[in-house]
Parts: sequence; C-alpha cells; structure tokens
Amino acid sequence: MYIPDKDRYDGRMKYRRCGDSGILLPEVSLGLWHNFGDGASFQTCMDIVHTAFDRGITHFDLANNYGPAPGAAEEMFGRILKKSPMIRREEIMISSKAGHQMWLGPYGDGSSRKMLITSLDHSLQRMGVDYVDIFYSHRYDGITPIEETMQALVDIVKSGKALYVGLSKYPKDKADIAYDYLRSNGVRPLIYQGKYNLLNREPEEQGIISQAAENGAGFIAFSPLAQGLLTDRYIHGIPADSRIAKGEGFLKKEQLTDEMLKKIKALMSIASRRDQSLAEMALAWILKDHNVTSVIIGASSVDQLKSNLKAMDNTSFSNEEILTIDKSL
Repeated sequence: MYIPDKDRYDGRMKYRRCGDSGILLPEVSLGLWHNFGDGASFQTCMDIVHTAFDRGITHFDLANNYGPAPGAAEEMFGRILKKSPMIRREEIMISSKAGHQMWLGPYGDGSSRKMLITSLDHSLQRMGVDYVDIFYSHRYDGITPIEETMQALVDIVKSGKALYVGLSKYPKDKADIAYDYLRSNGVRPLIYQGKYNLLNREPEEQGIISQAAENGAGFIAFSPLAQGLLTDRYIHGIPADSRIAKGEGFLKKEQLTDEMLKKIKALMSIASRRDQSLAEMALAWILKDHNVTSVIIGASSVDQLKSNLKAMDNTSFSNEEILTIDKSL
C-alpha cells in the first residue's frame, strides 16, 4: 500500500497565496490533460500522482473533457484516489472545468447553466468525490450570457459541489463582467487560468494577470512549455513517438520552422548558462512573477515530473538575463 512521504511538507515545495484568499497553492501543480487518458498505464499514472504528492504537489488540475477520450482522465484520477486512501481528501485541491464539447447534442457544449451543472455532476461521479475545490468556466462561448454562466457558478458553490470557482481563457473585457457578477453575488472569484509561456505572453501583455490580482484572484499558467516546444525534444527533428508525429494535440509540424528552432537554440544556450534545462528555465521564467500563483505541468513519467520540479531551485532572473531572453525571441 502506498504510504505518503512523511517529509512531503519539508519545504522542497513552495506555496503561494491565491490572490487575497486563504488558499495556498503549490508553485507547481500537476495537470492531467493528455497523459492520463485511454491507453495510459494505470501503474504509471498512479506512480506520477504518488510522486507528485510526495514532493508537495497538492493541486491536481482536470477538466471534464481531458483524456482522450473525454472523461477518461477524471476516471483515471478517481481510480488512483480509490487505490490510494492515504492521499487524504482534505490535503489536496482538485479542480475541474466545463465549457468545451463533451457529449453529443445541443447541451453538450458551451457555457450554459445546464451544461455546467450537468457536467460537474458527471465529473464528481467519475472521480468518486463529493465536491471539487475549484470549478472553472472553461471558456467564454460567445453565446451564453455571462450572467447565466456566472449564476451557475454561484449556485454550484452554494450547493457545496465546489468550494471555489475560476475563469479559464476569458477575454479581458468579459472577465471584468464575470468578476463583478461573482463578487456582487457573494462568491469569490478565486483564480484565472490562462495559456502563458515564453512564446505566448498574452496574459501579461493584455493585462489579464494584473486584472486577476486587482480582483483578488490568483493566476495559474497552463501550457508552460508550449506543448513541448520549450524543451530539447524537437531540436534534432521530430521523434516518431511525439504528439506532432502522431497528429495529437495542438502543436503542428508547421510550427517547427527554422526561425523557431533558432529561437529554441538561443533559449537553450541561456538556460545552460543558468545550469538549467530549457524546460526548467521556461517554468522558472513564469514563476519569477509573484502575481503568478502556480504553473501547471504535465508528465508522462516520474522522471519527467522530477526533472521539471528542478525549476523551483532557481526562479530568479537578472535584468541582463531577461533582456537576453527577450532579444532571442
């Protein structure tokens, strides 16, 4: 039987306050987007979760459609929790989301009240838990009135099925409306989740990170390694077992241009001078901003997880390093 490391809270993992709430999140959270779906080894997935927990990762990020197939990641996580009773529910934060295509028909997509509440009920069943700690509106769908979506989040919190709520990928102007609605109806907007990495700085450039802070919310970054671009994985070509080669995910062969490879090599050189891998530096670069609460990493193996956790060893950057990074892009 798995017994958690008694030293899991010994200081190796640092925690940051989420906005102005009472919640602390680990600097690194584990995302279960692609590596916990159909075809994944149960033992490998369980080993990754156990290692994460042993290293102080208390936040596990999911969504209704994570897999593949949709729902598979939540089912896998539920099986792991059932098999690991020593991972006590009160010690972990579980987040889920709804808003993208999940089932057939007119009610299986979007941000309507019916979709969000029904989807959360399904997520709780798949994971075998009574509540999630954070439930996100996964996107602004452009159709559903924000007031309807936000009222659904308010009612979800009041029902006890989620302790907190958050926004994911909302445009800045729509997020303003959402933050105001939630607060005026007695529910704290806990956190905003956005794509943020060295190659995609929109949350910073568009003021989304500062907007979250101004509204007392935290910010958590997903896709910190740009689907593998910010690693050494593709520097010598496209591996046959990669997502690009298999046509999976959002990273396409066309993105691996000569110009992009030149940028990656330049970043690798900077990382080397910091005694970090490119992936470690890319994660550290995000964590240098104290308005960022946490960064979500994926892992297909225990070794990959351990390697990425080394990013926390050095999250400080000199002004010269920042300028050199910016010039290389």
